[in-house]
Amino acid sequence: MLNILKPLVYLLVCFCVFGCNTEKNKDLDINLKADLVYNIHAQLGEGALWNYKTQELYWVDIENKTLNIYNPKTKTNTVFKTKSRIGTVVPVSEKEVLVALEDGVYSLNLNSGTTNRFVNMENELIGSRLNDGKCDPSGRFWVGSMHLNQETGKANLYCIDGRGELDKKLTNRTISNGIVWTSNKKTMYYIDTPTSQIKAYDYDDATEAISNERVVVEIPVDFGFPDGMTIDEEDMLWVGMWNGNGVIRFNPKTGKAIQKIEVPAHNVTSCAFGGENLDVLYITTASVDMTAEEIQKYPHAGSLFSVVPGVKGVRANFFNKPTNH
Repeated sequence: MLNILKPLVYLLVCFCVFGCNTEKNKDLDINLKADLVYNIHAQLGEGALWNYKTQELYWVDIENKTLNIYNPKTKTNTVFKTKSRIGTVVPVSEKEVLVALEDGVYSLNLNSGTTNRFVNMENELIGSRLNDGKCDPSGRFWVGSMHLNQETGKANLYCIDGRGELDKKLTNRTISNGIVWTSNKKTMYYIDTPTSQIKAYDYDDATEAISNERVVVEIPVDFGFPDGMTIDEEDMLWVGMWNGNGVIRFNPKTGKAIQKIEVPAHNVTSCAFGGENLDVLYITTASVDMTAEEIQKYPHAGSLFSVVPGVKGVRANFFNKPTNH
């Protein structure tokens, strides 16, 4: 997510559509605050994902073109440079990841740092780049795009299987962002940031088919804009809020916001449950798109933060890549 444009007309529309939802969110619990975990001035920290096999946090800095691996035990952050802006990362094995770059998806060897293009998407990404994404329960990589000028309706959502076959799942999006699946593998939740909505889809894990698109959460504009998302063991949704100074937990069954984690950064971008018991929520932030006053107020913007919210997450899915590919 980058520099959301908020013209007056758009704000007025949002107020008319979402203003009525403020009342049902008035009891939002905001008793928790995230702590600084790793001080770094990332421009656009994103793509938080916990590798439960290595006990490390994967995350990216889109504008600095880096994949980062943070080890909480050693408090070290390993950096891999990428050849273009990097939207997100998913693990393949303990030594390999897939990264979403500007012209397609690449495999990256974590031992050597070398990359190889896995899926060429140059024709799909003219004037655009890949953004957020995650693996579904069967290990297929769902990744979305966004236009470099954030033009409306120029983004898509794709699904890539283990053979590198590309399937376009959703079109006419603007900033394709957070995506998760429920524990019973029957529902997929998805965010197109400027809509200020979380949508649900009936999901068939055997066929990767999605259907029955519907809005399950409408987010008041004063909450900020929904960015990256994760899901907990209760199938509640945790969403980083751009321009929102926090992570909000939503109940997709009721549409209600039930908890906010305050984060000392203006633009909160993504989050992931980690730790040995998946009970620590790690949070990425950005340092771009801030006023001089906000920069002074949030000197650690761009850093990694964490909190123990009292609920556990679920294991992230690895990409299911055939060994003979």
